[in-house]
Amino acid sequence: MSDPELDVRPMRKPDKHPAVFRTYDSLAAGESFVLVNNHDPRHLREEFETEHPGGYAWNYLDRGPASWRIRISKLTAAPLPRVLCDTMAAAGDDSDTAGPVWSLPMRRRDLDSNIIRLRAGSGIDPHVGPDLDVLILGLAGAGRVLTETDPLELRAGILVWLPRGSRRGFTAGPEGLSYLTVHQARKALVLEPPPAAG
Repeated sequence: MSDPELDVRPMRKPDKHPAVFRTYDSLAAGESFVLVNNHDPRHLREEFETEHPGGYAWNYLDRGPASWRIRISKLTAAPLPRVLCDTMAAAGDDSDTAGPVWSLPMRRRDLDSNIIRLRAGSGIDPHVGPDLDVLILGLAGAGRVLTETDPLELRAGILVWLPRGSRRGFTAGPEGLSYLTVHQARKALVLEPPPAAG
């Protein structure tokens, strides 16, 4: 029995990648489908390499010029566990980079995570956090988490919970401060057209 085909050529560009991933998600481990496109979908392959490294196969059947046919096979039932980052290296980098220095690269995920680096003496002004619980893990340097009452010390190895909607800010000490954040992925903002008048 031949693999089913997904021809994305007639689709609108924003619909193509989601259709491919829906088709891939519907496969059982060991199954395949053939993608038909009008060009080499290099960006799609980069997404597969980010989302499913080691868990899929990509085999060119036809390389254009008018039609590209690629067999995409699902090798594992779910994405494989993997090492994402050496947090000590990212936190301790001596470059002058500040702000987010690493983020979870996968688009299809339930979590968000970042490594934030603050320069010595800098900070993030106090603000009310989102409607999400956040874990903060100190990685390098030292500083404080500002709260509605007493500040909390933050240094390498200290794990802090920021309850949803709590007031927080950050100040870095003389060595700067690097920390990891982990929280549930925020829901995408969906803009709805205004209701029709009268």
